[in-house]
This record gives sequence, structure tokens and C-alpha cells, in this order.
Amino acid sequence: MKQKTNTFHLVMWTMAIGSGIFLAICIALYLTQSVPLWLTLAITFGTIFYHFAMRLAVGSILHPLHRRHINTEHFWFRKKQFETKLYSVLKIQKWKISMPTYNPDDFSLEKHTPSQIVKTMCVSELVHECNVLLSFFPLLVVPVFGEFWVFFLTSLAAACYDLLFVLLQRYNRPRTARLAAKWERRKHS
Repeated sequence: MKQKTNTFHLVMWTMAIGSGIFLAICIALYLTQSVPLWLTLAITFGTIFYHFAMRLAVGSILHPLHRRHINTEHFWFRKKQFETKLYSVLKIQKWKISMPTYNPDDFSLEKHTPSQIVKTMCVSELVHECNVLLSFFPLLVVPVFGEFWVFFLTSLAAACYDLLFVLLQRYNRPRTARLAAKWERRKHS
């Protein structure tokens, strides 16, 4: 059976590879011609490359955790008191369906049990939380290149985008955990 192409997966890899190629070209042009435009473009493509490549790397490193033991009942993953109100204010139920999924098969009830999906949701949350923190790593080059606000605003935008995925995982996980518990009770009945 032919596998459906995942657009989000394709976009992530295309942006990482494409921006990496343009970064290399701009660096080469700047080193040979010393035209400031090439440096500006190298910084731009370098920032884009970092944000996409870092997310792909973090996902590849942390994703295998779902095969190992992850404590889905750990304090970090438990629903906090303020979350219900926050989800209501953010109207997460209305926009959650439009969010892309890097690998939809990881969340398929046809391919995985609900308890496996809960573990995947915990790992996905960790991936996006790491991405939020690492989004601000480009600020370390501000002393070299200046332009604090450019680096800060792009980092903030990238972090906020990943934060949406953290919220999505936390919003969906309690219902999936209840489904997993129900499946386990049926299995042992």
C-alpha cells in the first residue's frame, strides 16, 4: 500500500535542507566578495536553518524514549489546576484540529494502544518543551552580530509556536489516559 505523504514532515526537512544550502552559498559569497548583503542573508538563512534543524534533531533524539519506560504519571505530566481555565481562555478546542502533526501514525489508534499513545504524547511534550528552551539559543550570537531584537523576536516566535504543541499535548492527554485506563480494565476483565 502506498504511504500518504506527510506535508508537515516534508516542509520541515525542505526548510532545513534548503536554508542550509542557502546559508552555505551566502557564507561562500560573503567570504569571496565581502558584500554586507551576503552576511545579512547568511545570518537570516543560518537562523532559519537552526530553528528547523534543531527541531528535527531534538525530535530524533527524544522520540525513541517512547519505546523505553517513561512515567506518564510523573508530576511533570499531570494536569495542573490552572490548565482547564487556560484551555478555555485560549479556546484550544477550536484550533487544535488545524495543528499539523509531524508523524500522524504515532497517534493512530489503529496502530497503537491508547497507553502507547499516552507515552508518545509525553515524549512529544518533552520534545516541544526542549524546543521552546533551545529556541533562544540564537541569542548567544548577539554579541557577534548585534541585532538583539531580530534574534529575540524570531526566537520568541519559534518558542511560542512550539508552546502551542505543548498545550495541545497537555490538553489531549487526560482524555487519552482515561481511554487507556478503560482499555486496560476491559483487557483484564
